[in-house]
Amino acid sequence: MDLSEGWFVPAYERPKASHTTPTHFKHPWTLPKRGMTVAEWLINRKKAQWPIWEENIPFDALPTARPDAALDDWQAWFVGHSTVLVQIGPYNFLTDPVWAMRTSPVPFAGPRRVRPAGIALEDLPPIDAVLLSHNHYDHMDLASLAWLYKRDRMPIYTGLVNSQYLPPHMRVIELDWWESTPFHKDDRIKIVYTPAQHFSGRGLKDSNMALWGGLSVLTPDDHLFFAGDTGYAHHFKEVRARLGAPRLALLPIGAYEPRPVMHVMHMNPSDAVQAHLDLEATQSLAIHHRTYQLTDEAMNQPLLDLASALSHAGLSADVFATPSEGHSILA
Repeated sequence: MDLSEGWFVPAYERPKASHTTPTHFKHPWTLPKRGMTVAEWLINRKKAQWPIWEENIPFDALPTARPDAALDDWQAWFVGHSTVLVQIGPYNFLTDPVWAMRTSPVPFAGPRRVRPAGIALEDLPPIDAVLLSHNHYDHMDLASLAWLYKRDRMPIYTGLVNSQYLPPHMRVIELDWWESTPFHKDDRIKIVYTPAQHFSGRGLKDSNMALWGGLSVLTPDDHLFFAGDTGYAHHFKEVRARLGAPRLALLPIGAYEPRPVMHVMHMNPSDAVQAHLDLEATQSLAIHHRTYQLTDEAMNQPLLDLASALSHAGLSADVFATPSEGHSILA
């Protein structure tokens, strides 16, 4: 069977660590208990009504190549869901590129996109590196990766075993939690794969056989943190302690209801605000919302709940950006 369908991952030697077994990965910390099972949720599901389609707010500019930009000149463009283009000086980093209409192993079922990507693939500047958090369909889109790789031949930085899902000709750099590697174009920059409270799998037989996580990009003076997909846990404080406070943190705020089942794997906006505080981030940017209906909250509920959580924490709305798709912020 085609490996890209994700039903089977061949034998792969895993490092001996507290988050590994001979065949799988696991959390080295105790997970919070669920108040219901996933099966109970799916049987009794009461999901909010989302629009079939919604157009994006128009924008005036597209990202361009910046070959002469200084390394401390940053700009971030929210494409949609967990896809963000972060321009760090002259380099273009793209997180979890997903342009798929559905996040599913089949084209006729599964969560369907309700709004277009904010930037078309062909309108992206040349991508220098992809930061790939894990292998779920709403984060690892094989068609989008194939299109980008054909054009840009960029390396893909990700967690252990994820290369098994990608074509063998792609340049995939796999990292364990807390493992780092120099950025291939500029050895002043280091890329680190960080822990997350989540899971992995694309089929019936590969649950937790590949590693999930986030990624940090470290320059001599600054830190970009991409949380990937995660529930709230102590790892945000550990990222701050080990790698320093981020200049920019990309934090998920959506796919969180019902809490009795989702709190283990997905943060809600209050959790995301606490993660922002744990990280001591200068600026955060909201991701993982408003594109695919993965759980039960209303489409715009994450933004309403984020505003409430920021107010409750005594924080200005400016510290946690929520740009519309295709719009950018200066970080």
